[in-house]
Amino acid sequence: MIGERVVQKVSSTRGFAKIAPHVIPALDRALHRLTRGRFLLSAQLLPGVILTSTGARSGLPRRTPLACMPEAGTGSAGESWILIGSNFGRTGHPAWTANLLAHPDATVSWKGQDIPVTARLLEDEERAAAWKAVLAFWPPYATYQARVEREIRLFRIVRK
Repeated sequence: MIGERVVQKVSSTRGFAKIAPHVIPALDRALHRLTRGRFLLSAQLLPGVILTSTGARSGLPRRTPLACMPEAGTGSAGESWILIGSNFGRTGHPAWTANLLAHPDATVSWKGQDIPVTARLLEDEERAAAWKAVLAFWPPYATYQARVEREIRLFRIVRK
């Protein structure tokens, strides 16, 4: 699809990486609230969830709109997802990844339904297999990884 290729190209630019982290999450949080969880702007391109995790330092609930990769073959739809800590190709790990490392129990809002989940950081061969699937799913993640020295964190979140 031509439109998808254009969006992938734009989302791989450094300008997008500077602007998007400030605009897209704010719009997603507002639209999610207004539509009672039925709509995310970013989900028009990629599937998305609102992750509610516990702050690693504060202990307070933190709501973060995230693109995700639903996993097939895990039972019924909505049983597990891969979350990608790309941070739009910026240098540091996104805060939500530290939250999940400290407190792996969380909730995702998926298609208007709040689902309790447990998160696990993927490592070694399991991460390599998931990364390959993520790149097939959304190729711009390769550009994000090429921009940074850190390894982009991947989490598998599974319905409790």
